[in-house]
Amino acid sequence: MKRLVVFGCGYSARRFVELHRGGFDAVDVTTRSEATAAALRAEGLRTHLFDGGPVGDGLRGAIAEASHVLVSAPPDAAGDPTLRGAGEALQAAGELRWVGYLSTIGVYPDAGGGWVDEATPPDSDSDRGRRRVTAEGSWLAFGAVKRVQVQIFRLAGIYGPGRGPVEHLRAGTAKRLVKQGQVFNRIHVDDIAAAIAAGIERPLVGPVINVTDDEPAPPQDVIAYAAELMGVAPPPETAFETAELSPMQRSFYSSNKRVANRVLRERLGVQLAYPTYREGMAALAR
Repeated sequence: MKRLVVFGCGYSARRFVELHRGGFDAVDVTTRSEATAAALRAEGLRTHLFDGGPVGDGLRGAIAEASHVLVSAPPDAAGDPTLRGAGEALQAAGELRWVGYLSTIGVYPDAGGGWVDEATPPDSDSDRGRRRVTAEGSWLAFGAVKRVQVQIFRLAGIYGPGRGPVEHLRAGTAKRLVKQGQVFNRIHVDDIAAAIAAGIERPLVGPVINVTDDEPAPPQDVIAYAAELMGVAPPPETAFETAELSPMQRSFYSSNKRVANRVLRERLGVQLAYPTYREGMAALAR
């Protein structure tokens, strides 16, 4: 039996389930919110409330039969909530053969606009990044002890239906921030789903895989391109140094790097549906 358990059914994991649930005999998902749980149940998913605390009987039973586990829940100050609450049940899971962990390219250090890849040692200068590095190590250690394949998917800036520059332009909330020399990689949520599916088919690739597009680009260029596609005026350029931003928003600009995706393309065999922001924005604008 091929059974998937998803810890933290957020934007990316939910899209993977939506597109690829047919490849499993059963799918169970977790969320911390009762409202989200109700929505997921309405989509026909077996849903369990889980916040890193004790595992309920229903979820424990699903874990016992799980062949694949996808972890999307982020770490907190106390560590990885999935391992904290469900680690014992996962260690005892007799059918488990694969774990996918959704991480972030935010674990890489600032490269001054230069290139990094999977061989670059993670060395984040933010608390969130350091938590991710620790969580990645914990999952790799789990895999070594349990003798199951663990793949770490380091995701670039995620966009897709309902999320990203096109939605911000439609809502009138888009900003065109300019920081000299700054570039970001991005990734469409459907390409994330394709990467996870390919990882399940090729579990020996990795264990770390950068899931990014082919063209790191300045954020103001992406906003301007999306506005052109939509036939609207782009927001005025705003200097990053004088922009009103939350600490989290400002932290995204503290690291400047180009992230290579050769493992994704050449070893995992993923052909990106949206290799640059241009294809992605065009699809969303339509």
